[in-house]
Amino acid sequence: MKMTEKKYIARRFYQEVNVIKLERGFAVELDGRLVKTPLGQPQILTSKDLAIAIAHEWASQEKIIVPETMPLTGYANSSIDRIEKNRESILKEILNFAETDLLCYRANEPIDLVSRQNSHWQPLLDWAADTMKIKLKVTTGILHIKQPLRAIDTLAKLLRGKNDMELAGIISLTTACGQIILALALAKGRIDIKEALVCTQLEQIYQNERWGVDEETRIRQVSLETEIATATKFLSLLR
Repeated sequence: MKMTEKKYIARRFYQEVNVIKLERGFAVELDGRLVKTPLGQPQILTSKDLAIAIAHEWASQEKIIVPETMPLTGYANSSIDRIEKNRESILKEILNFAETDLLCYRANEPIDLVSRQNSHWQPLLDWAADTMKIKLKVTTGILHIKQPLRAIDTLAKLLRGKNDMELAGIISLTTACGQIILALALAKGRIDIKEALVCTQLEQIYQNERWGVDEETRIRQVSLETEIATATKFLSLLR
């Protein structure tokens, strides 16, 4: 007889949801008790707007608590339980993306795809160079190029100035987009979510126009849009 694993179901156990001000920031209370992270740490939030949004996620739960509908809570928990204890490894993970940033690797054909990459991607690299002094090299093809040490050091210094919650949002955007410069452009409001999706899916969009969109690709694109939108919202609530 095959045994099936039972899935734990968390039922809503609280009536009131409130936001409170603490010495270190803001927090959400459920029936007067502070929300804690999965590792049991107090969920202290750095902005009132984020606390209000997370309180809304808790208040929106009905009889059953569905974690998938509470992404902002998840980001906050990750920043406290994961980022705080692993800042250097997280920073290294983000910096690794700079060495292979998608914006720096261009196609050499067909010409219309090359043109799209140049028109969408190059302005972001120019922006990074002008505003943050992060000057990355560009190549064609997939052969790895070594990025300037000065650019990587400048990026590292910028990231070390971010708090844990900002890093949680940035690493999520970077992982989703495969591009650190694009993630920073989103975080700083240089581009919107629509343009970020175009930049991230440029080659896929090009292929879709030529051959159509299958269901698997459509689902993957919707999932990516949701992921990018949620991480961007999380970062915007920290400002």
